[in-house]
Amino acid sequence: MIKQVLHRVFSILMAFLVLFSTVSFTIEKHFCGDVLVDVSLFTEAKKCASEAEEIIAKMDCCKDTIDVVQGQDELTVKTFDDLEFEQQVFLVAFSHTYFDLFEDLSEREVLHKDYSPPNLVYDIQVRDQVFLI
Repeated sequence: MIKQVLHRVFSILMAFLVLFSTVSFTIEKHFCGDVLVDVSLFTEAKKCASEAEEIIAKMDCCKDTIDVVQGQDELTVKTFDDLEFEQQVFLVAFSHTYFDLFEDLSEREVLHKDYSPPNLVYDIQVRDQVFLI
């Protein structure tokens, strides 16, 4: 039960890691003088109200900056055959021993569950005079 839950949680985390490493986005900032007026993540930043007057007066105190955060463009997919022979042997041995650690013992069939040992008619060690020293 816990193994399945942990497997699902780690699968979701890995999916989000791949998603966020490949997403690109831009951050637009609009400054009027030295004052930050607006910051926008996905749309264009709003301009200040006095910008129309500044365009008319030809004053250049407003500026826009655009920061681009590039995501990963190419993902390399490696297969088991791309590994060296020693790495393949280690990976197979590690996975085999790791997965055998978590084997559920309650599902195993116990073959000697209903077996009763034979009745002892006489004590063999006393009869043959063989004792452990």
